[in-house]
Amino acid sequence: MVQEQQRAAKDHMEKAVGALMNELKKVRTGRAQISMLDSVRVNYYGTPTPLNQVAALSCPDARSFLISPWDGSVLKEIESAIVKSDVGMTPQNDGKVIRLKVPELTEERRKEMVKNIKKMVEDARVAVRMARRDANEALKKGQKDKVISEDEAKRGEGEIQKLTDDYIKKIDKIAEDKEKELMTV
Repeated sequence: MVQEQQRAAKDHMEKAVGALMNELKKVRTGRAQISMLDSVRVNYYGTPTPLNQVAALSCPDARSFLISPWDGSVLKEIESAIVKSDVGMTPQNDGKVIRLKVPELTEERRKEMVKNIKKMVEDARVAVRMARRDANEALKKGQKDKVISEDEAKRGEGEIQKLTDDYIKKIDKIAEDKEKELMTV
């Protein structure tokens, strides 16, 4: 039962870290990253399709994107999808490809983004702590129902606390790296 609870807690904590990493990928840092365009959906023959499935995406330099559609007839659809999306960039269509320039981030905007990152990080920490709480409650219930001994419950709580500390450190490291990346001009 103790290992079962540890596995469940670890699973939940892993998901919290994964969700944080996915959220942080969406934060624009002033450097072009293909993942910034993940939310763009193109109306491809009546079906909303991810941009990376209708065009080749590349970053010719650190501040721009080059979008080369596989089917030239979908160029206008890609352009309108980018305008409608919330990526904050204006497409430049030359008839064959679309270029996007990543705008400079002001100091004020960077600080605002760091605040948003801190909120995301705190949400991830709360999720990890909730996983710890759930596992500890299950161990206490197991002890109360005489499924496990008091020693096993205490040992299990200690191990779950170690696991929690490890995941909190991992979250803090991810946040520190992202803040450093964001504040680098």
